[in-house]
Amino acid sequence: MEAQDSTKALEDHERAVAEVSEKVRSFHDQGIKFRISHGSTNSTRPTRKPNVIDLSGLNRVLKVDVESNTALVEPNVPMDRLVEATLKYGLVPPVVMEFPGITVGGGYAGTAGESSSFKHGYFDRTINWAQIVLANGEVIRCSRDENADLFNGAAGAVGSLGVTTLVELQLQKAAKFVETTYHPTFSTAEAVEKCNRLIKDPELEYVDGILFSKTQGAIVTGRLTDTIKEGTQIQCFSEPSDPWFYLHVNEKISKSGGKPVTETIPLGEYLFRYDRGGFWVGASAFDYFKFPFNKATRWWLDDFLHTRMLYTALHASGQSKQYVVQDLAVPFSNAEKFIDYTNEKFDIWPLWLCPLKQNPLPTFHPHSKDYEADGKTLKPMLNVGLWGQGPRDHNTFLELNKDLERKLTELGGMKWFYAHTYYAEDEFWKIYDREWYDGLRQKYGATSLPSVYEKVKVDVGAEKKTHPLLEVWPFGGIYAIYKAIQSGTYLQARKSTWKHPRK
Repeated sequence: MEAQDSTKALEDHERAVAEVSEKVRSFHDQGIKFRISHGSTNSTRPTRKPNVIDLSGLNRVLKVDVESNTALVEPNVPMDRLVEATLKYGLVPPVVMEFPGITVGGGYAGTAGESSSFKHGYFDRTINWAQIVLANGEVIRCSRDENADLFNGAAGAVGSLGVTTLVELQLQKAAKFVETTYHPTFSTAEAVEKCNRLIKDPELEYVDGILFSKTQGAIVTGRLTDTIKEGTQIQCFSEPSDPWFYLHVNEKISKSGGKPVTETIPLGEYLFRYDRGGFWVGASAFDYFKFPFNKATRWWLDDFLHTRMLYTALHASGQSKQYVVQDLAVPFSNAEKFIDYTNEKFDIWPLWLCPLKQNPLPTFHPHSKDYEADGKTLKPMLNVGLWGQGPRDHNTFLELNKDLERKLTELGGMKWFYAHTYYAEDEFWKIYDREWYDGLRQKYGATSLPSVYEKVKVDVGAEKKTHPLLEVWPFGGIYAIYKAIQSGTYLQARKSTWKHPRK
């Protein structure tokens, strides 16, 4: 990036941060708690509108430094724009969230573990330092060496310790392709064992998995490469005529005779391979409208089936109150038991599997005090993505989600905060380190901000309130489509340069 351009961008950034700081100080002086808005969300938590600090304008990659392999990035930069900016210099972030609309700030303040996280850890572990506006309006910088307790504590604390306004992000050398292999599995135990074994291969950059049922699945591995492996073809997933990734994987392993299948996927296409269909959640829209689900209808409705549109529609329709969207991490040793439980209680398939390197403790990220033989290294955990239709009766839905939380705790697991959280406050603080967190709140003057529990808990009474028409088929779905079109989100990724050229 040209020095003159980056200098101007940094000057504009500092002016914008000064405005944020002033607004935060004003709320602080009035004793008013506030929330942060990025203008869009991939959360399924119910939203609350008043007293908002709008960060939607902090949406630029200010500088890419090819000597230090770093980028200065504002918090509202979404993943697709970040990848576009860094690939111009032959660089890519080590951890890229698989939905293009997830922001850098969301990745730091929330929990973001992806298929490279078995190697690099959560997204925040790839950040060198962060600029944060404290609750009193003071602007400070934190890193692993400077205000380290805040730097680590703010990761996963959903903005409850301050407002992130800039980060320096680590980058690594990009490759043209990801040599991707689908390893068939025929039982839950085999899938868990194979996943745990493959993450020990130092040549792999990416590992995740899909369980289509208790007896069919695939562990998906990826290796960065600049060459096309002999005998493989280039496979893409971003255009309307391309397959949805999970359907493609299922087709490949079903025809493989039980043997691994390898393909060559362009890097950008791999990173956002789950965007179309939102993994497999988009298939539920076809069920709702009682519409045929096939290649032709997916092609025809493609504009509505990317994650930006799907999340907007999910909120607008009120279906998030009946839909299970939960990411849950458990120790590998208890993963099979947990999946058996979800099969019995929810019968939701497919499931996503993603191995995760743990953050140092204490943290709000999912963690366990499960150490390797050296007594120092935390063992990896396994993320289970549980996404599907829940009970339509709200009370049944509520009790099932509470039971899920109880079972997760019993098996030594923890959940992501982006989704519905039903813990009573005393239950919540038996799981997370309240003394550590309250100490940070006191030290950095964050007690005037909503606490992490206040931000993530579900207001059960408010959740039950839905406009009567949204409960009547198909008005809820039609309204959701209208709101998604009105938002314009379906236009945001039309000209993305990370897509592989087709000519």
